[in-house]
Amino acid sequence: MDKEKELRKGMSEASLYNKPWIMQRADPYVYRHTDGTYYFTASVPAYDGIVLRRADTLAGLAEAEEKEVWHKHESGIMSCHIWAPELHYLDGAWYIYYAGGDKDDIWAIRPYVLECRDEDPMTGTWTEKGKMRRAAEDEFSFEAFSLDATVFENRGEHYYVWAEKVGVGKQISNLYIGKMESPYQLKTVQVLLTTPDYDWERVGFWVNEGPAVIKKDGKIFMTYSASETGVAYCMGMLSADEDSDLLDPLSWHKERYPVLCSDESAGIYGPGHNCFTVDEEGNDIMVYHARTETEIVGDPLYNPNRHAMLMKVEWKDGRPVFGF
Repeated sequence: MDKEKELRKGMSEASLYNKPWIMQRADPYVYRHTDGTYYFTASVPAYDGIVLRRADTLAGLAEAEEKEVWHKHESGIMSCHIWAPELHYLDGAWYIYYAGGDKDDIWAIRPYVLECRDEDPMTGTWTEKGKMRRAAEDEFSFEAFSLDATVFENRGEHYYVWAEKVGVGKQISNLYIGKMESPYQLKTVQVLLTTPDYDWERVGFWVNEGPAVIKKDGKIFMTYSASETGVAYCMGMLSADEDSDLLDPLSWHKERYPVLCSDESAGIYGPGHNCFTVDEEGNDIMVYHARTETEIVGDPLYNPNRHAMLMKVEWKDGRPVFGF
């Protein structure tokens, strides 16, 4: 154990990357606070609550104690399928964005918000703010299967990006964006960013979900995940200039091909639902989940073997490059 801890200390150790880092934690999210402290959350296999870890180093999160800060309801909304929590610090308070279903209607997935106004999110009191609120003139957002919300800031404005299913018959999961009025209220009507256009986004299900944002040199890059949650799961990417109108779909360029997908030579399958952070030296790091086997027992959604992993983000010609 001491040897394992020693190996995890330096983020320069190649052995830390692109292999299971935190076991059976899907949809991982890492937030580095203003004091340099790292926080980790993710979907847990039982989909029954929200957990947090804290450490002084990114590598230290692997060994950090995990604490459940919120548990699902016994019935009604937020009583099953507690998915993809993200921890953010906005306007002097902590917020967790997550999705949840109703055990009497398990696919009635909607986006919800928790707030903690205490200094320490691990020990503070978390208050339910309810379902994310759409803008007054918006008739559609969050009325159907909605999940995987993320928040990012640009030019003093906060934006909320999420996946929502639409359509009659075959349901299609698109990505939408809106400006935020408050941490739990949108200011603008939803704008469609991307729909599953290509074959690699349509394996099993037609899916765009799991958005994540990284910015560099005046550009905004938004990765997202596509297709069903098994081996076909992969990552696409959009990009925009930070000075452009981010609520104009034409401001965004969509990559024709996935930017990351399963790699048999690396033994990594179904990489996706990522986030971005930095290590202690300020190097860009992607946190993502993936599998290490191709034969999945049972429904991939309920198979627990999606593990959180780390990847160094390389930059080439001003663009992020992902690879094993």
